[in-house]
Amino acid sequence: MLEKYKKKRDFQLTPEPPPGDRLDDRGPLTFVIQKHDASRLHYDFRLEFDGVLKSWPVPKGPSLDPSEKRLAVMVEDHPLEYATFEGVIPKGEYGGGQVIVWDAGIYSPDEGGVLSFHDRADADRRMQEGLAKGKLSILLKGHKLFGSWTLVKTSRAESEWLLIKHRDRFADPSRDILEENASVISGLTIADIKAGRLPDKADTSPSLRPRDLPGALEVPMPRTIDPMQAALTDRPFSAEGWIYEPKLDGVRAIAFKDGETVRLSSRRGIDSTHQYPLVVDEVARQPESRMILDGEIVAADANGIPSFQLLQQRLGLQRDADIRKAESQIPVAYYVFDLLYADGYDLRGAPLSERRRLLEQILVPMERTILVEPIPGNGEDAFDAAKQIGLEGLIAKQMDSSYEMGKRSGKWRKIKATHEQEFVIGGFTSGEGGRADTFGSLLLGHYTGDDQDRLIYVGNVGTGFDDRTLRAMRDRLDTRRTEEPPFAEPLTRNRTPFGRSREGPITWVKPELVAQVRFVQWTDDGHLRAPSFLGLREDKAPAEVRREDPIPPPVTSAPTIRATNDDLRSEVGAVVEELEAKKDKMLLEVAGQTISLTNLDKPLWPALGDRRALTKRDLLLYLARVSPFILPHMRDRPITLTRYPNGIDSPHFYQKHWESKLPDFVERVNIYSGHNDADGEYILCNNLSTLLWLGQLADIELHTWYSRVSPDPDAHHLPDTYAGSEERIDASRLSYPDFMVFDLDPYIYSGDEAAGAEPELNRKAFLKTCDVALWVKDVLDSLSLSSFVKTTGKTGLHIYVPILRQFDYAAVRSACETIGRFVMQAHPRDVTMEWSVPKRAGKIFYDHNQNVRGKTLASIYSPRPSPEAAVSMPLNWDELKNVYPTDFTILTAAERLEAVGDLWKDILEHKHDLAGLLGVADDTPA
Repeated sequence: MLEKYKKKRDFQLTPEPPPGDRLDDRGPLTFVIQKHDASRLHYDFRLEFDGVLKSWPVPKGPSLDPSEKRLAVMVEDHPLEYATFEGVIPKGEYGGGQVIVWDAGIYSPDEGGVLSFHDRADADRRMQEGLAKGKLSILLKGHKLFGSWTLVKTSRAESEWLLIKHRDRFADPSRDILEENASVISGLTIADIKAGRLPDKADTSPSLRPRDLPGALEVPMPRTIDPMQAALTDRPFSAEGWIYEPKLDGVRAIAFKDGETVRLSSRRGIDSTHQYPLVVDEVARQPESRMILDGEIVAADANGIPSFQLLQQRLGLQRDADIRKAESQIPVAYYVFDLLYADGYDLRGAPLSERRRLLEQILVPMERTILVEPIPGNGEDAFDAAKQIGLEGLIAKQMDSSYEMGKRSGKWRKIKATHEQEFVIGGFTSGEGGRADTFGSLLLGHYTGDDQDRLIYVGNVGTGFDDRTLRAMRDRLDTRRTEEPPFAEPLTRNRTPFGRSREGPITWVKPELVAQVRFVQWTDDGHLRAPSFLGLREDKAPAEVRREDPIPPPVTSAPTIRATNDDLRSEVGAVVEELEAKKDKMLLEVAGQTISLTNLDKPLWPALGDRRALTKRDLLLYLARVSPFILPHMRDRPITLTRYPNGIDSPHFYQKHWESKLPDFVERVNIYSGHNDADGEYILCNNLSTLLWLGQLADIELHTWYSRVSPDPDAHHLPDTYAGSEERIDASRLSYPDFMVFDLDPYIYSGDEAAGAEPELNRKAFLKTCDVALWVKDVLDSLSLSSFVKTTGKTGLHIYVPILRQFDYAAVRSACETIGRFVMQAHPRDVTMEWSVPKRAGKIFYDHNQNVRGKTLASIYSPRPSPEAAVSMPLNWDELKNVYPTDFTILTAAERLEAVGDLWKDILEHKHDLAGLLGVADDTPA
């Protein structure tokens, strides 16, 4: 069946998967759409049935406009393993080009409105029958495509079909779905792939099934769920492995769907199905036949902001006529944030990240059934965004957390923009004037939670009521009158609890009603300051009401750097203005720090052609202008100084350790040196002040380590002690690099070099270096390793591969050496790894030995001591042969950066696991 597929490919050359023995015999059929930039860009539409992926390239891609008929040309069947393929098919191979998984999901034939999501054999049979007839009607549930589509065979050619969107609620002629151009597996785009950013090799289907989730249990569907709750945290935080969802001002609802029967259950287990008929109808129409959802019923105000006070008007309704009226006047939606059961599997033991991934696939968005989306960014920024749009705050959730039934768990945290919680009503005071027939205020309390479970009085609330609420509340209070005060502490019946007589006498009520109350703060004596009534909570039992005292943010939270590039640019503007003054020395103020600058007009680079000599002032101006770009790459990395106090044509010296007193703004770290058998103080360049101070020292070259002292995001498991002994630094973070580096140096001479001199920059040598770099990239592409290239600023190129901090320098060096020997074997006339300089002549030297702790390469954007004053500049891979190292100097680099930005700004977000390459099983904790 797959003979055509195999004949067209050489699996020794292409990373595409050969046919395997993958067989899926359970769950729905799957589909995948791969965006493929080969000789021309197209979208490969693939449907799983008959044991393979039936495939139709669609040149223009799918359209949500039912009037658009998109050509789809049927080609050879592909193996099921192909559904996860992303990366680069090498040039010269069939289909050579970049591939991403643009969309994926599950599907069912839907001819006649009949679905077969849960009868795989029937779905497969129907698809084979439709294929034979030349017409397929299918319902897609993908990340991007939803709803009904058809593939219709034309009469023009045997392989020619048309892909058409059916007219349903997911059709949208005004929307260009192709603008959503990122992979649903890796998040990468075709442009990212071309730039060297590659996904890890996927070994799981992009279409997840309940049985695939770790911790999933095949059991009968539970009849009840006691919802997991969030603990209160006193401030927003950012932490690795957490997401931040909006906190919605509604009521909790668990939805049980069993076939066409749907039941909504409140937090207390009270059946609320009849109160929300339109929500129930939409959940009943979800394709998944058996599932349990967790979410929030929400009513939105005129601005689209959730309003509990609006929702309050619907909570007590029982009569069908009242509910129908409320549906039109106060519509509600069910915001779903968790999936607890599906297709016969209890998912509460699975990690939230996997439950959410499956939920995104299973839930079909509808008008009143909405998936809660995380707020992007770190916790502080997400909290600010939530406040700006008027939300209650955030719910922070640990992505690896299981669902802890009935527990107020620290793995879910609520961060509130306002103080708000539930309180038990224990009485009311009589009203005056317009409130004479209702009440003046409600007496509130909470239970202690100790063995005696006492109700503690916290204050009165008399605001937040309209006339309707006052009357309805009084009716409910009157049915609960009692002579026995419910509070643990005595309160005077004829006086207010604070000893004033402005309000009338108190009437006690049984503690059966729970009020939602907003307030400014807690007083020192445990009372509410400026409380306001929001509504009654039918979904919370009075016995559960406790004072919510915040707990600290997780200890794993990392401090957020609040300084933005805009802040830094503002500082840079002031610095540049000062430096452009014609003083030879000055005291420069930077971020509240004073730096003494001297000899600003001293030449560091000689005159070259028509260009004047470049001075220390030029160096400092360059460092200031590029600081927003260079500082993120230098942060937390020990540096080695290369100082040229009298310019590049005079003697220079290296400096690793610093023994004299450093300015207060310079951060430093103590590191053990085996060579010296002692600790030494290394500099960290973490701020603009330090960068300019280095310029004042004539530190022309900025050499950074490939490892960092920061634990984020992938080195929390590694010790942070670097001093005292070889054993300590060997075990520390500084022995685990962020990068595997490839240093390519040409030994192709121009002919003008002095005897014994290193090769000088020449175009023939640089172009050959570019060839070798592209060969290395081909190998890295085949290994699904992202690669970033930059000029060295001299004659060669550097390639950086970002890697997880799981292996030490020795292991990384070994991996780099293996790749080098593979490239050298393929191109023996052009590539060498010889240590003897004479034996390198005429070739490009591939130096894997740079991957050693303490060895350094010139940092990205570092100036170099070349006559041209070139800098080490990152490049897009597709411009590699169209530029020359001297195009980027301390006079021109800032202009390029303003135009193209930092091409490496997200390099640490593209790390890969080297375990597969090194042939080991990695069990390092994340």
